Amino acid sequence: MAKVPPKISLRTRLLLSHLIVMAVAIIALAGVSRLSTPRYFVITLERLEGRGIRIQQMRGQILESFTDAWARGMIWSVLLGGGAAGGISYLLSRRIIRPLTRMEGITQRFAAGDWAARVPPSEIPELHQLGHSFNRMASELQQVEQQRRELVSDLSHELRTPLTIVRGYLEALSDQKLPATPETYERLISETQRLQRLIEDLQELSKLEAGYLPIQRQCLELPPLIQQITQRFRDQQLESQNPQLVLEIAPDLPAVDADLARTEQILVNLLSNALQYTDNGTITVKAWTQAEQVWLAVKDTGIGIADADLSHVFERFWRADRSRSRRSGGTGIGLAICKRLVELQGGKIHVDSQVNKGSTFQFWLPKATQTR
Repeated sequence: MAKVPPKISLRTRLLLSHLIVMAVAIIALAGVSRLSTPRYFVITLERLEGRGIRIQQMRGQILESFTDAWARGMIWSVLLGGGAAGGISYLLSRRIIRPLTRMEGITQRFAAGDWAARVPPSEIPELHQLGHSFNRMASELQQVEQQRRELVSDLSHELRTPLTIVRGYLEALSDQKLPATPETYERLISETQRLQRLIEDLQELSKLEAGYLPIQRQCLELPPLIQQITQRFRDQQLESQNPQLVLEIAPDLPAVDADLARTEQILVNLLSNALQYTDNGTITVKAWTQAEQVWLAVKDTGIGIADADLSHVFERFWRADRSRSRRSGGTGIGLAICKRLVELQGGKIHVDSQVNKGSTFQFWLPKATQTR
């Protein structure tokens, strides 16, 4: 097996490159000087003789002395100049390498789990830009790591509650402390369905974030879809009169360039969320057009969301009222899925809300082109 040649560090490479450039410059200077200086000196002597100064008898001795003096001066110039240039090259190489060495130390701290370290500013513009990009990458990695920890913590919390309930019921049934009534089995089924919904939502969100969930965009007419979905929710309410579902669809609403199944999923999630948090009043589904965008909104008169919580609405597992959401079976992932589905179809979604007055979730989708 062939030996791998030893790797040369960047500092050594920079120093060697400086020394090579310096050596080439010295050799070129010495060579040109060695070839041209004696000749010019002879020409100078000939000019002096032309002026009547007789130095012909001493010409050889003068030329030899000059050559010796030139050689001594050249040697000292090479030694002093080369030493000074080598020292400066070494210092400059250290200055260039220092931020990179510091960056290497910070990466080792990252590997050890310390995400607080950052690269300090550098006087060299290129290294300063590299350090800035490195710090930005470090901040993003720190945020990803924090989200990963929060996801694991939230997921553990979400799974613990239904598992604890199921285990408690099963132990009570096993010890005959609880009668095996249909209500008991219905509660067990409800908790297992909640676990199933949680797993399905997590799988879908994972596919969305990884880009594995296909989006089949087409020319889609929204009014029939909206009417079909709202009628489905009205049928589910049966005798209940609260909240009331109201439609406000603008006339001549243009078609959108969107995926039928994903758009339906968005509206179903938003309507389900509105029903969970609205006991009385109305839930209004609106659709209108603005420029090249077709807007849809689900407005309720429910409990609303505090201003401090609005920025967290589309985060995974976030809930404004955790106890209420658990009772109604929510997983805290539906709005995160809605946001991702809207963005994959080229649109945007946002929320406006006031506590005890209600919330409005609205999003837009692009108009369909004439060629579709």
